Amino acid sequence: MGLKRYVATRLLTMFGVLMATLLLTIALVGSNMDVILKQGVAFQVRSEITQNAAIAGSFVNAEKFEKFVQEQIDQRSKALGLDSPWYSPQRIGLTMYKILVLDFGRATFLTSDSGSSDVKDILLEKIPKTVLLFTTATIIISIIGIFLGALASSKINSKIDRVTSTFAVVSSSFPVWWIGMIMIFVFAFVYHLFPARATPSVLPSDPGYIAALLYHMTLPLITIVLIGFGSWAYLVRNFMIGILQEDFVIAKKTIGINQKKIVYGHALKNAAPPIVTILALSLSGSLGGAIITEAVFDWPGMGRLYFEAISVMDLPVIIGATYVLTVFFLASIFVADLLYGYFDPRVKTS
Repeated sequence: MGLKRYVATRLLTMFGVLMATLLLTIALVGSNMDVILKQGVAFQVRSEITQNAAIAGSFVNAEKFEKFVQEQIDQRSKALGLDSPWYSPQRIGLTMYKILVLDFGRATFLTSDSGSSDVKDILLEKIPKTVLLFTTATIIISIIGIFLGALASSKINSKIDRVTSTFAVVSSSFPVWWIGMIMIFVFAFVYHLFPARATPSVLPSDPGYIAALLYHMTLPLITIVLIGFGSWAYLVRNFMIGILQEDFVIAKKTIGINQKKIVYGHALKNAAPPIVTILALSLSGSLGGAIITEAVFDWPGMGRLYFEAISVMDLPVIIGATYVLTVFFLASIFVADLLYGYFDPRVKTS
């Protein structure tokens, strides 16, 4: 299969997955979304009429006023297509089209820091902060884990190998949120080195906001790295052990090639395909943040946004965030497939 055909096939497949995800999401929240949209229209129409003293004062009694309000609500609902059920083909098609073009509508309860209720504005405000924290943590974890795992694999049953394996098991046994609370208690309340809340107290428009944001993210960054690099090192160690026993590695040792060059130059490259796949999936997963972790540290990212949106059932925000993160996830899988083929020539020939 040629590269162009392979790329086209993968893109079509991922587009199909994206459409299926959207359809499933709409099906799960469709009836509730209908109720919220109709309530929103009713509230908006009633507010517009009552704020206009000339219109509100032109009615002789409450019955005629309510009848006029209901007529305006019906007209607005019909203009928005809310007079047909949410499961009608035209409603589902229109909703999916709006989501595809990033028209997520307005949030029901949540707003951005600037006060905007547009879901797009809220997402654009939260995504960079999640990327800053979790992607930075993922990159640091992978770098430490790769080199520590490669070192441990070259010294099986040594002290560093045993320490790495033990630390991986121990660190994986504790949830990040639990370690996070301990870190907050120790470093925020006992030693007062870091703030307890990861959300800066200064406004985003303040010149010192970036520095404050980096300072506030230090404690959650340390916590995530501390919990994650042991598992990465253990995975890389296991990948490398099998490769270091291959005939080509033994042959390189026999002809006297330096051990470090064999481990980091040849064996690690052969272990790259699965490592790259895990890294790509980790990076895409990090864009969604960790709901409980961000809630514990009060980090203003996508994870906490999900938590808040689910808490108040703000369905436009939930749908918008789900769509954006699904796109990121599919894009990362696509990049991982291309990198897999780069590191493994057998994939290219097949």
